[in-house]
Amino acid sequence: MLNLIRDTLDSIKPVPPIRFETAQIHLDSLTKPPGSLGILEDLAKRYAAIHGTNHPSVSKKSVVVFAADHGVVEEGISAYPAKVTPQMVQNFLNGGAAINVLARQQNAEVVVVDIGVNYEFAPHPKLLDKKIARGTRNMTKEFAMTKAEAEKSIAIGIQIAAQLADDGVDLMATGEMGIGNTTASSAIFAALSGLPASKVTGRGTGIDDEALGKKISAIERALEMHAPDPEDPIDVLAKVGGFEIGGITGLVLGASSKNIPVVVDGLISSAGASLAIKLNPAVKDYIFPSHRSLEPGHEVFFDLLQSPPLFDLKMRLGEGTGAVLAFNLIEAATKIYSEMATFQSAGVADNIKG
Repeated sequence: MLNLIRDTLDSIKPVPPIRFETAQIHLDSLTKPPGSLGILEDLAKRYAAIHGTNHPSVSKKSVVVFAADHGVVEEGISAYPAKVTPQMVQNFLNGGAAINVLARQQNAEVVVVDIGVNYEFAPHPKLLDKKIARGTRNMTKEFAMTKAEAEKSIAIGIQIAAQLADDGVDLMATGEMGIGNTTASSAIFAALSGLPASKVTGRGTGIDDEALGKKISAIERALEMHAPDPEDPIDVLAKVGGFEIGGITGLVLGASSKNIPVVVDGLISSAGASLAIKLNPAVKDYIFPSHRSLEPGHEVFFDLLQSPPLFDLKMRLGEGTGAVLAFNLIEAATKIYSEMATFQSAGVADNIKG
């Protein structure tokens, strides 16, 4: 294992319980019945505890969109051709994708990372060139990537998280783009859970029954051929994963090591986050799940995280769209925590009974 990954894993510790207790005391002192703001209070408590402050704020938000291609697309498992991956990356850079629209609404930065697109982009000020290779290999015929490539993808995510932390980002989100990546993610969830491929595989971008059958078959063949070890997340990533999934794993690890909360998007982002949880379960303290995807494999992530999603809008786009929508709830919760009057400061009796 690369030293950067090992050192990062060693540095991630659970959030001290005293921080949650302190945050709860403050929440209970605010001018409202205890717990009356429900999940908003939970979000505020966790955000304050992660940052270790009684005056939490969200000053700078970033969503990191990792892009990569997948060799398994050769098996006819997607409704879109592989050329859509670089086309969508250009769309991100031009500010025209759904993630750009939602990020602007949230005043959040979009960081686009080419970690493995099968295309050579011209230099662009908004594009981070971290290309490992021009896509993974076809998992039905060989390992999707080497162990060294898998570790490199994780290291890249860790490094990006560290740079964002240095830049003052205090809330991160995961995003991705890559034709074929729901196949890789479903394969990861099947490997981690032991569930049949048919139980964790959905229609992705909207494939028909024939393509769905090919998708399930491709995953079954890859799992049978490679037998990824569910207790070795890097082995799973190398055999059936994707470069963008590894980048997301690293981003989650890197953010956690810097005591920065990270909001996880849908199926693909959750596959990367699940691998991070398997590498160090303490990262669960730093993860905020956003939405429930229509993809059935997503439930494996919530089981690992032991926490439900914040909302269910029947979304299945990816890109980080659900995660950025969750920014609003988290920021609202921190404002409640920091700006709402206490019973003492407002001169309100705190023993009113309904």
